[in-house]
Amino acid sequence: MTARRTVKRSRLTNKECSVARAMEVVGDRWSILLLREAYYGTKRFDEFQYYLGVAPNILSGRLKKFVDLGMMTRAPLPEHGGRHKYVLTKKGRDFFPTYLALKKWGDDWLAEQAGPQVVFRERSSGRPIEYPVPVSARGKPLELEDIEIVAGSGAVPFNRKRFGGQLPHAKVKPRGSNRVARKSATQGK
Repeated sequence: MTARRTVKRSRLTNKECSVARAMEVVGDRWSILLLREAYYGTKRFDEFQYYLGVAPNILSGRLKKFVDLGMMTRAPLPEHGGRHKYVLTKKGRDFFPTYLALKKWGDDWLAEQAGPQVVFRERSSGRPIEYPVPVSARGKPLELEDIEIVAGSGAVPFNRKRFGGQLPHAKVKPRGSNRVARKSATQGK
């Protein structure tokens, strides 16, 4: 197989990969930091700009992207005519455990010697929250070596071959018919 065909196939495989798709949404510094601020309770454009120190055009683009993707909604501020607030939707809130995992890794490996800048606690008990850890069916923590990678139900032929699994003998579906429909910004509030 030529290098050209290999590159083309890997791009197709990456296009179908859920991680590659997620990175298109949150895979840059400002997107992750904007979500961090939203998890801290920031809602207004000027507050995001103040806490992030980001240029207004970059912030505007990221907020628009999150609204268009249904991760946030844009709602008018009643006390300020013509101004808006940005509120996380279920889709945006569901990214929180992923953010926590990234934060934990940063706290463990990159924080200053004094410790992390911010700690999350459970409101009712005041205890630090438990960070997501992969666990077995019996609740035992898993290491990378304990995890098997297999082809999923939506795997493209390249990944079925790479990670095992037979190609199904099914009817050919029209292109894009197996993708999950995206919710509009007004859904998932």
